[in-house]
Amino acid sequence: MQAIRPAAVAGMFYPANPRKLEDSINYMLKENKIDLNPEKIFACIVPHAGYMYSGKTAAYAYNLLVGRKYKTVIIISPSHREYFQGISIFNGDAYETPLGTVPVNKEFREKLVESSKVIFEGREGHKQEHAIEVQLPFIQMVLKDFSIVPMVIGDQRRNYLFELAEQLSKVADEDTIIISSSDLSHFYSKVVADHLDSVVERHITYFDFESLQNDLELSKCEACGGGGIVVALKTASIMNITKSKVLHRSDSGDTTGDDSEVVGYLSAVLYN
Repeated sequence: MQAIRPAAVAGMFYPANPRKLEDSINYMLKENKIDLNPEKIFACIVPHAGYMYSGKTAAYAYNLLVGRKYKTVIIISPSHREYFQGISIFNGDAYETPLGTVPVNKEFREKLVESSKVIFEGREGHKQEHAIEVQLPFIQMVLKDFSIVPMVIGDQRRNYLFELAEQLSKVADEDTIIISSSDLSHFYSKVVADHLDSVVERHITYFDFESLQNDLELSKCEACGGGGIVVALKTASIMNITKSKVLHRSDSGDTTGDDSEVVGYLSAVLYN
């Protein structure tokens, strides 16, 4: 019997019907493109809200992966529902979405776990977490023949983040891509959100993971998956990936028309 993590937010964050889900993603990909074609894409930063709110912004990043080949997709998620120390990699066999199951790369998982005291195999953070799950249908639509390393960061203190980046830099290769799943500020007015979110955008643009981590700790900006962004930037830096570009930034008010309390979204790419 395989241990499969079933879809937990299908029908809430994205369509549960496979045909409707495919149509929705195809439409978003068709309508949200950017004129950029990097030689090598190392990581993408993408939002994880419901598709009606952040799918457009996510599509800008996923469009860059169409036609590319990766054997392993590392998905880094925050833990919205439970606190735990360290980084939990799903200890089962696969994740499931309405578009089918996606296998976990067990060899990659074992390499990360055996070389670290803070990365472990488990179910912590995976049971109801949406930040990994909402990425999978997009990935299933743009990539073929891949496995995943689904990891949830239970504590986003810098010692955990920098340890994860060091370990990822040892095992990632040209057939690996990192997907860092994060929204930005939550429930501020559009004006305040724009100020806070522009800080995150600036640090990504300048590849400055140290300043991003500092500002997150000092509440000069907000990102629920900010730790995953820091990990992607630091891992890329260690591996001499030198370029970054913010592809799109938006907020929930763009969809609802209510600018009094918005959630911010951003997509970006790290590349050579």
